[in-house]
Amino acid sequence: MDSKTKHKLNTNWNQETKWIHAGCEPEKTTGAVVPPISVSSTYAQSAPGVHTGYEYARSENPTREAVEAGLAALENAKFGLAFSSGLAAEQAIAQQFTPGSRVLVCDDVYGGTGRMFRKFFAPHGIEFSFVNMSEPSFFTEHQNEKNVSAIWVETPTNPTMKMVDIEKAAQLAKKIGATLIVDNTFCSPYFQNPLALGADIVLHSATKYIGGHSDLVAGVVMTNNQELYDKIKFVQFAIGAMLNPFDCFLIHRSIKTLSVRMQKHSENAVKVANFLAEHPKVETLYFPWHQKSPFYELAKKQTRGPSGMMSIRLKGAMSDSTKFLQNLKVFTLAESLGGVESLVNHPEKMTHASVPEQLRKELGIDSQLIRLSVGIENADDLIDDLKHALSA
Repeated sequence: MDSKTKHKLNTNWNQETKWIHAGCEPEKTTGAVVPPISVSSTYAQSAPGVHTGYEYARSENPTREAVEAGLAALENAKFGLAFSSGLAAEQAIAQQFTPGSRVLVCDDVYGGTGRMFRKFFAPHGIEFSFVNMSEPSFFTEHQNEKNVSAIWVETPTNPTMKMVDIEKAAQLAKKIGATLIVDNTFCSPYFQNPLALGADIVLHSATKYIGGHSDLVAGVVMTNNQELYDKIKFVQFAIGAMLNPFDCFLIHRSIKTLSVRMQKHSENAVKVANFLAEHPKVETLYFPWHQKSPFYELAKKQTRGPSGMMSIRLKGAMSDSTKFLQNLKVFTLAESLGGVESLVNHPEKMTHASVPEQLRKELGIDSQLIRLSVGIENADDLIDDLKHALSA
């Protein structure tokens, strides 16, 4: 079902206004302005096969329908789908790949994504080629590819923050007859809109910025393509990895505050990045919106600003990284990202431990690489925390 069928929006509204009102119409019985949580697993029928549009909650649910309308609005899409996790959303997309086909994947993809491709889909005859899409040569070297089903992009990449030119990737995908899929988790819809740049599908781990409070696990897919939507929607229905009503409610609540949260994440990230860029114990800052970054011009062209994501390479050895991580007080050492609280992660030992060792070395995911998710606390407190830990 088109996510906007029952929830109309004024197309002249700005994005912040759309996000507040998408999927939110006063409930008819009481006039409640917040959509209620509908937990029923099944719905009464007046005769066999005659119903109100709702039969069974795996196929349709009013709360999920409302949040999917909101999700579509986030990326200015016609369709939105909500899944039980980011990987469930990715799995539903990957179900469209057929044996014998090939998928080009950016090399610095999230570790769980690469693991899923290698362990679950590659054994069924689908070839995954992990390539560096941040290099301009990528677009010329692959322009004559045959039998490529899809181009799978993360930008910025996780965790080395490389940028991929989405417009060029879209041009390449069109030329070789591939579907362009963009993981927009790190930027959020507030700062980057891949569909507007030519992508066919955009996905998010909504556990991160869209959820924003580290209190749920969810994945979302948006597209303007009716055929792709119908196929992915069928997987959602037939496999059953849809998002439950309670988390749909939480996601819908979070969408309303996404713009104000992202503004604060961005302000803090710039201040933290400027501090880290000049610190003598930081060898390299990975933050595309810093003027010294090789991706600075692309970041300015493709996005409206930074989220709270960045990585650093510390000088020293693993023992120095451990001391740094153990001496942080405001930043919490934990997996995930995009919550209101600041988190820090050691990709080699945590989120990217499943990446083959040789590929980790090629990507620079080693003992000295640290990933930061800058939250919305006071920026001075964050900088003081980093300063104290670096001095250790």
